[in-house]
Amino acid sequence: MNKKIPVIQAKIGNWTYYTGVLSFEDISKFVSPINDELHKSKSLSDAIQRSITDNYIAIKEYVLNQNERFFNSIVLAVYDGNPNWIEVELEIEGEEFFNLGFLSFTGEEKIFPVDGQHRVEGIRTALLENPELKNEKISVIFIGHKKTQEGMEKSRRLFNTLNRYAKPVSMSDIIALDEDDSSAISTRYLLEESDKVELFKGKRVIFAKQKAIPDTNKEAFTSLITIYQCNNAILRYYFLNIYKETDKYQEYKNKFYKNKRKFNEKDFMKYRPDEETLQSFKNFNEEYWIKFVEKFDVIQDYISSNTALTYRNRNNGGNILFRPIGIKPFVEATLKFKKYSNIEDFSEVFDAFNKINFNLKEKPWSNVIWFPQNGKMATSVSNIFVKNMFLYLVEPKILTAKETTSLKKTYASSISYNGNVEDITLEELLK
Repeated sequence: MNKKIPVIQAKIGNWTYYTGVLSFEDISKFVSPINDELHKSKSLSDAIQRSITDNYIAIKEYVLNQNERFFNSIVLAVYDGNPNWIEVELEIEGEEFFNLGFLSFTGEEKIFPVDGQHRVEGIRTALLENPELKNEKISVIFIGHKKTQEGMEKSRRLFNTLNRYAKPVSMSDIIALDEDDSSAISTRYLLEESDKVELFKGKRVIFAKQKAIPDTNKEAFTSLITIYQCNNAILRYYFLNIYKETDKYQEYKNKFYKNKRKFNEKDFMKYRPDEETLQSFKNFNEEYWIKFVEKFDVIQDYISSNTALTYRNRNNGGNILFRPIGIKPFVEATLKFKKYSNIEDFSEVFDAFNKINFNLKEKPWSNVIWFPQNGKMATSVSNIFVKNMFLYLVEPKILTAKETTSLKKTYASSISYNGNVEDITLEELLK
């Protein structure tokens, strides 16, 4: 890279660094993978190389398909050659600046990413598919590197610091901020804009890092993460049974996944659909919860009373719909029933589920989901078990013979049934 790059010089700790920009083409041409810069041992160097996972593919797709793409800075280590700092003296309104200037490269330097390996590889592969992106710019931070023992130790420490303490985006951040994920957008709509679903207003939805609701909370119906996961299930149904049958599906595929034979609902969540599609899903999602509130007296009573104490407590467990382990499998079960029964209106779906006993102190939930001996919830019950139990209680024919057998064995084991499971039916166990 024989060129001069305008940069800002700064210091932090014992590092002097330079902040500037490089084009995607420069990144592709001049930034090399980490080879033997951090270790003399080939096996250790190979270990770092293999740390580059298929995540770069997602970055490539992001670069190719997201018009609002943006990245944080890539940290690049420079060694060999003779990069030269050229200071530019600048005075503005009597104040002098000495940290502006140029880094002059001779072309003999070697450059590798200390932080941003996946971004570098994603940009490189994106350019192979769309060379027109070559002039786009990304901010970079240059640091000096020396292939001495001391220099490698210093760079390894920085590499470890930048990668070890980097945290992925949390689910709560996705729900609150993501403008591409249709489920996150719809969840925010229900909480902030919809005037038709009182269930998610005010303190009825609690923010917690986990799905579980603290015992001290006596007001919330459920948690923010749980509502988002429920809406994900509704989005999956919408995607597979409604959206895929429209022309919008093919338009979306041609725009974002032209070279992919097919894409699923998780792919769909990566890029914001057109506003007509987004509004259609928001309406569908909202309709689900409107009918849910209308058809379940216990939900209406909860909204009126403004307390969840009756429905979630240690004395009798309360109602399974007020537990994260219950509401998400319930949503999934209702959607599967809707598909199986070919029912259009959610009201009819909920009418069918209204015959279920949701009280945790009763069968089939007592001593399986909730333990009356200590008033605690189970910690190891699977989502599939609860979903299939809901389905069995509504329409046993929905489940395959294998699913029914598995459900029976799991239930028998949970209640410590002493007889031969082969000699009894699930219906008999539930009596």
